[in-house]
Amino acid sequence: MKPLAIDLFCGLGGWTDGLLAAGYDVIGFDNERHEYGVHKYPAQLVLQDVRTLHGSQFKDAALIVASPPCTEFSYMAMPWTRAKQIAHALSWQGEFPADYSGSRTIPALTELFRACFRIQREAIEAAGHHIPLVVENVRGAQPWVGRSRWCYGSFHLWGDVPALMPKGRNPDGRKMGGDWFDQSCPPYAPRRSKGTKRRAASALIAKIPFELSRHIAQTWLTPLEAPGAPQ
Repeated sequence: MKPLAIDLFCGLGGWTDGLLAAGYDVIGFDNERHEYGVHKYPAQLVLQDVRTLHGSQFKDAALIVASPPCTEFSYMAMPWTRAKQIAHALSWQGEFPADYSGSRTIPALTELFRACFRIQREAIEAAGHHIPLVVENVRGAQPWVGRSRWCYGSFHLWGDVPALMPKGRNPDGRKMGGDWFDQSCPPYAPRRSKGTKRRAASALIAKIPFELSRHIAQTWLTPLEAPGAPQ
């Protein structure tokens, strides 16, 4: 039997591509189906809000990976007055912009990130042994969730990150956040559309580089060391 991997917030399957190449069976969870022409999730997909999952259902998993949405983290890291105002309001209970509709407390901001580690704890308790978890997000998440253990270009990692990691310089794109915001748009994201093309560009930009996902998948396929409890 192939080892089972769980991909939370799976999107187009950046994590899953590397996991499949390493020999895992993979089940992805997301709250929407990402299909854009030839681009679609490459494994079994379950449409479910990750917050409603209980880790005990993953007691047979060999590895859990996750990429919680990074939109708010990315935005507040931008050098814009409005972004700085939102970050200050979250940190010091200041005044938010009048048109702001995002998270208004730090627990709300980090809810999806923390859900990944809750699911891991529940899975470990049900399995009776450690199940590694690797969570990916952007550099801008660090002020809110703690320092990352490693970065591969702009892809930052938390949790059970292997000790030996490849160096990367964004070979598959940069998670700059521009396509998620009206204020900025990188050259490879379509400016003329706020519909399917924009969502497709966002999903492609967010994909984990194949070299990174395959390296972590292969490391945990035959783990040589357990790097310790996640932060």
